[in-house]
Amino acid sequence: MNGVDSLFYHGEAARNLSSVMILEKKNFWKNSKLTGHIAALFTVMCWGCSFIASKVLMEGASMTPVEVYVYRFSIAYVMMLAFTFREFRSKSWKDEFQMALCGICSGTLYFLMENYALKYTTTGNVSLLSSISPIFTAILLSVIYKTRMKRGEVIGSGVAFLGVALVIMSESISKGLGMEIHPIGDILAISCAVSWAVYSIAIKRLIPIYSTLFLTRKLFFYGLVTSLPLLLIQNEPLHLKVLFDLSQPTYLLNLLFLAVMCSSMAYLLWNESMKIIGPLATNNYMYLQPPVTMVAGWLLLGETIYPFGYVGCALVLLGLIMADKMKKH
Repeated sequence: MNGVDSLFYHGEAARNLSSVMILEKKNFWKNSKLTGHIAALFTVMCWGCSFIASKVLMEGASMTPVEVYVYRFSIAYVMMLAFTFREFRSKSWKDEFQMALCGICSGTLYFLMENYALKYTTTGNVSLLSSISPIFTAILLSVIYKTRMKRGEVIGSGVAFLGVALVIMSESISKGLGMEIHPIGDILAISCAVSWAVYSIAIKRLIPIYSTLFLTRKLFFYGLVTSLPLLLIQNEPLHLKVLFDLSQPTYLLNLLFLAVMCSSMAYLLWNESMKIIGPLATNNYMYLQPPVTMVAGWLLLGETIYPFGYVGCALVLLGLIMADKMKKH
């Protein structure tokens, strides 16, 4: 081998080695559990802030809950369609039915029951009761897939739930008020948690078969199909004009935040997280949603954080760490 051939050979070998290292690095980050945890954390941070964006649209622009849901998911669906238009059909009718179930449970049912629950019970009750989806997820996993929660997961989940309760009830505790019980609203809030758990279990079988982009687009499609009739029959007029009023861009920016970050990006990352670390570990991050909302309300709306709120945040974080580190026991 002459000098030129030798240089060519070593240069080619170096390029091949570099390509292999880059590929391995990409696969590591794609399948790493750390990536799954980061994805779930980022998603919950977006969802925690979504309450504020929705509040701006419903109170400031007078939009109905159905309007906000349909507008944000319509934009999100078009975005997903732009990336997945070549892949249109699922592999079987069984898969299609399961995707429809996921879309209805994670979209139409969840959001409508949550919004109607707010009419019949307190915001604190809705936040607390709808955040117990990890418990129902664990129950469904044990029934359908014959899995059993480890002691560490049970303890960690309990500590995190206690933290959520303190975050939500911090003002009531500080002012000496108790938790009010409103059966209809509270049952609807619990139904939200059940609906989200059903989605988490139903999508478990589909995640290894289809791309996350395709699955997310299907969820948005079936959520929209089942919610559009509700928009058409509502008595309230549509409020599309405010979105195109450039003199007050706040409403359009809040809707885009809900559509891009809280729908498209968040659902993609959430489904990817479930693929990497599983439905139970991913759903445990739902306990972080109320603390994130509390901090966002303090930063953006000037709301007060009470001492028990800080204690609750610490307990939520401790519970998540315990559930992850002690799950082998």
